[in-house]
Amino acid sequence: MHREPVKSQVLRSVGYDPDSRTLEIEFAGGAVYRYFDVPEDLYLDLMTASSHGEFFGRRIRDAGFDYEQV
Repeated sequence: MHREPVKSQVLRSVGYDPDSRTLEIEFAGGAVYRYFDVPEDLYLDLMTASSHGEFFGRRIRDAGFDYEQV
């Protein structure tokens, strides 16, 4: 999956596949996680958030999406 770099102390890059509704996040430490059944509007909001890391914590990590480490 293609990921776009983001300016964040927490996240390094973010990608999204609208067909499978899969969000892929590379963290600053190098770990990559995939989050499943994520609505596309949530991905778009993440990409335009003033703080990507804060948005991720509030709206994705704490939202209970199923995920796996890649």
